[in-house]
Amino acid sequence: MKTKNLKFFFALVLITFASFLSANAEEKKNNVSEHEVNFFGGMFDFSDEGQRAALFGIQHQNETLERETFLGKLSPITGAFVTENSAAYVYTGVEWNFDLGGINFTPSFTPGLYSEGDGKDLGHVIEFKSELQASFNISKDTSLGMSYNHISNASIGDKNPGANSYMVNFLKKF
Repeated sequence: MKTKNLKFFFALVLITFASFLSANAEEKKNNVSEHEVNFFGGMFDFSDEGQRAALFGIQHQNETLERETFLGKLSPITGAFVTENSAAYVYTGVEWNFDLGGINFTPSFTPGLYSEGDGKDLGHVIEFKSELQASFNISKDTSLGMSYNHISNASIGDKNPGANSYMVNFLKKF
């Protein structure tokens, strides 16, 4: 099961990366940055000593789908992560972008599908991730940040232990 989850995750990353490259080639013709990719790594479920594990993930945001709302700039995101214990989470949802002049504040909400692999049993395949990210612009198209998230099944499963994670984020616009 561990190998199957890793193969699935890496296939997803490869497909996502290939779609970014083809989209990036067209955008370079227009010299417009429309896609932001967030590469992140950190600690999954840091608050549970028996279940904590390193994680790595990737997230995509398409800025052409961004909308101004009374809550700030709202945009769709899609991503995935895998832990060292072969737990995997694939998600899609929304984030709000608040640019505070070089510092970006980005809360998000993303429902998704979770596979425990050899990691923590979160009680259900459907899980919900709430995240808060703060990042600093280091150039026009690059940011570094930190984020914290909580994953929970909102008690739709037999149990709902949840997981708290923190990550370091590298964000790049293409």
